[in-house]
Amino acid sequence: MERVKENIKTNPLKKWYEEDTGKKVEEMDEVWGSKVLSRFYGNKDFPIEWNGETEKKIHWVISDLHNPHPSSTLYAELFGWWDGEVAKGCEYMYRRFWAPIGTLWPGKLVNGYVYHGIIPPNPETIDASVKYYTTVMPIYANNFLNWWNDRILPEIKRNLSYLDNFPYEEKTLPELIVLFEDAIDIFDRHFKIHWILNLAQFQGFSTFKEVFAEVLGELDADLAGRILVSVDDLNWDTVKELWKLKEFVKGSPILKALFETDKDAEEIMAECENTKDGKEFLDRLHSFLDIFGWKSIYTHELMYPSWRENPKPVIEQIRSYLSMDYSAPKDTERCKDDQAAAIKEMWDMVERKNIPEDKKNKLKQTMDQAIIMAPLTPNHHFYIDQGTHQRMRRVAIEIGKKLVAAKVIDDKEDILFFKYNELRQICTDTESFDAKSILKRRKAEREAVERIIPPQFIGTVTDWSLHQEPYKQGLWGWDDEKLERAKKMIEEGLGSQIISQKVIKGIGASSGIAEGIAKIVLSPDEFDEVEDGTIMFCDMTNPAWAPVFPKLSGIVTNSGGLLAHPAIVSREFGIPCIVGSLIGTKVIKNGQKVRIDGTKGTVEILE
Repeated sequence: MERVKENIKTNPLKKWYEEDTGKKVEEMDEVWGSKVLSRFYGNKDFPIEWNGETEKKIHWVISDLHNPHPSSTLYAELFGWWDGEVAKGCEYMYRRFWAPIGTLWPGKLVNGYVYHGIIPPNPETIDASVKYYTTVMPIYANNFLNWWNDRILPEIKRNLSYLDNFPYEEKTLPELIVLFEDAIDIFDRHFKIHWILNLAQFQGFSTFKEVFAEVLGELDADLAGRILVSVDDLNWDTVKELWKLKEFVKGSPILKALFETDKDAEEIMAECENTKDGKEFLDRLHSFLDIFGWKSIYTHELMYPSWRENPKPVIEQIRSYLSMDYSAPKDTERCKDDQAAAIKEMWDMVERKNIPEDKKNKLKQTMDQAIIMAPLTPNHHFYIDQGTHQRMRRVAIEIGKKLVAAKVIDDKEDILFFKYNELRQICTDTESFDAKSILKRRKAEREAVERIIPPQFIGTVTDWSLHQEPYKQGLWGWDDEKLERAKKMIEEGLGSQIISQKVIKGIGASSGIAEGIAKIVLSPDEFDEVEDGTIMFCDMTNPAWAPVFPKLSGIVTNSGGLLAHPAIVSREFGIPCIVGSLIGTKVIKNGQKVRIDGTKGTVEILE
């Protein structure tokens, strides 16, 4: 915090953003007051339309952590997690906490891909904001868990229940339009909660790490990471409930034989209708989906169906768990044991250094506080990032069904290609414009941009944006090395040269070395192809991917940093993980033998 504060104070900024965009923000310098490290304003491979010169001064990074693929029209306008035209979640974060780590967090859609950047804080108020932030954040860290359990989670559950139990089929299209506005309000409220939780937990974890370094002389990041895992949360509950379904199948000779056939998920579910055990399994499956089925392969979007809509990933995971006779209790105990071992290792270090009692107490207090906050990450993902997005999708799709019935569109999914006001217009005047022509053009545009390899950054990279802005470091894994790799990709044709590489470099996020057969996984349809011991390569993971982790000997993602989902969950499952490889899924071929080093962050292609 002091480093950020001093940088802002010694590099005063002037007003520019409001003049250039018409939006009121803090006073800032048009050259940002920070050393420029790199620029990319677009080229023939990736043309960029800039809305004023100010936009070029921002360090925009691709939102591959949340949005690795081109965005749907409706999601980008209404439900983006950044400061968009409608959703203002990040703006709320900076306002509520007077966070000295930034002022605004705008998003920009470029060739269908989401980019985001953070505006530096105001130098004139940096002292006051630091004082405010450091004064109030311990209150959040100390109290948020109680707020969550007593007040916030019940509110979220009420909102989701309202959307779940709405009588969609009985209601008219105008009534569903009003519901859609309610859903937008619910989304907005839930993501305000998301930011309160995010910063409260961030403060709890950061305080423990700071005290760890203070007491022991330096931070052992790997050891702290093993301590700050969650051993009892909705991620683990999902895995345990899947394991129970697998145990039920295992205990039925009829079901066990059925799951061991080559029949696909649809055929298995159809055959279950013909037997007593099969019907009971389907009842259990639907009960599971009612609670845990509000997940999709990519969370921050509306285009991807949930497990409730398409339970194939669940069927295939049960089949996989059956083939490897997976035991969720054993994995849970292994995670708990490793956390206990890491805590013991820390206290052994404390004893060897003869740390005074008062400092030991301080370390214990901050560790205990951080550990009890750890389940908040998977649990809020369950209710907000996953559950709320999927409810927004459901409301939209229900409107889409009404428009199909009115012959305005051909497919209920087409609604996701409308803009917000287009949707409101076509729902109240179905002949107001040629909807099908617009949809045809937007679908063609999406197909075109899906073939693009987007650059990792656009705009201007500064010393502040790369080295001091915390989210780019912790979540997106930006550092000097990643910047150089990103620049090389641009200079050599946005990925055209990468196919011949034999060693891929990323960020070591979970220690260990593993050799195995590589498998690229880009959709739930491929979960059944992941065999026991596989090293999985993917864009990114979210909690919907947790059930596949027990089968893996390692994981490599294109995006993310040390605080991203795959990094955290890999540490919980005790497997090596590399994040931020940029090109893993572009270079690796299915079936290749690879060696990954989760400490060094390297992938070596062996054959």
